[in-house]
Order: sequence, then structure tokens, then C-alpha cells
Amino acid sequence: MRHRPNMRRAFTMIELLLVVAITSILLAAVAMAFNAQAFNLRQNEQMLKTLNQARQAMLRLTTQLRTADFVDPDTAAGSCRLITADGEDLTYSYNAGDRKLYLTTNDDLSDPDYVLCDNVASATFQKTTFVDGGQTKVKYVRITATVSLGDTQQTVHAAAAIRRNLK
Repeated sequence: MRHRPNMRRAFTMIELLLVVAITSILLAAVAMAFNAQAFNLRQNEQMLKTLNQARQAMLRLTTQLRTADFVDPDTAAGSCRLITADGEDLTYSYNAGDRKLYLTTNDDLSDPDYVLCDNVASATFQKTTFVDGGQTKVKYVRITATVSLGDTQQTVHAAAAIRRNLK
């Protein structure tokens, strides 16, 4: 009588090591893709927050410009001084040093400047003027602000006609 050992077919140690190595490579690739997606999501959320902040600043600025009693035609390109319909003396200004757009209340110098927008790469206030009775007045203001976060930049434009000066 011949006795045959009960042999089952199975994977060899080398085959198992190859499967583990291939699975590890695939999982590493998936993990890298997932990490990149998470990084992009965080960066996009931050850029969206910054861009929304810039849009809100533009809305506030254009609303106050449209109803302003006076807009100073002689302020620098990086700032805009105005007197609101309520009589407040305000200045909107861009500071390149800290990359922020500020609102300053000129009536009350004891209060701190209010930061309207962070991460501003550049901002300009282009004033179009006309002469009325020997006095230079601002007809409308074009505002351009570029916000940047990392290597992503977005430019926001707005314009406001000063209603009291429309003719």
C-alpha cells in the first residue's frame, strides 16, 4: 500500500511577498492622490474665503461711494477718501507692506483701522474727474483689487458713479 501525503496547492512565500509589494505600491499611490486632493481642497477653501472677503469689501466700498457727499480727487491711487451721506469722513487704503485693504474712520482717530480684506497683492482706485464751477469733482471711481494665496491670484473689479456728481 502506497501512502500519499495529503498535499494541497498553496501560494509560495515569494508569491505572497510579490502580492504584498504590489498592494503596497498601489496603496501608496492612492494615499498620495488622497493627500493631494485634501491639500487642494484646503487651498481652494482659503482662496474662496479670501475672494469672498474681497467681494464684500468691494460691495461696501461701491455702496458708500455711490451715495457719498464728497470724494477727494487728490488722494493717491492706492487710497480713496470720501465723506458719506451720513457725514462720516472715511478713507479706504491699500497697504502693500502687510497686503491688506483698510477702512479708516478719519473722524475718530482713536479707533483702530478696520481690515476689509487680507491677502491683497495690489489695489488701485482710479478716479475720473470733471470741473464744475472751478471745483474738481470725482464723477466715478474704478476699483481693482488682486487677491493672492500661494500661487493663485484672482482680480476683482468694481466701479461706482458718484450719484451727486452725475450730470
